[in-house]
Amino acid sequence: MHPETHLALHHVRAAELRAEADAYRLAAATRRPRDLRTRLGWTLVEVGLRLAAPPKTAAAVP
Repeated sequence: MHPETHLALHHVRAAELRAEADAYRLAAATRRPRDLRTRLGWTLVEVGLRLAAPPKTAAAVP
């Protein structure tokens, strides 16, 4: 393969990788609030399940 052809292909691939990295950065920036919302939601589910469960000390009361 001719060196200039190889260099041109390298430049094209590098530009594609930069574009993919930019797209990933933008997607990751918009995903963060959703991650927080998901964690908060599962925390609320866990708290609700603890509140709905019968108390563990109920069996020890005569």
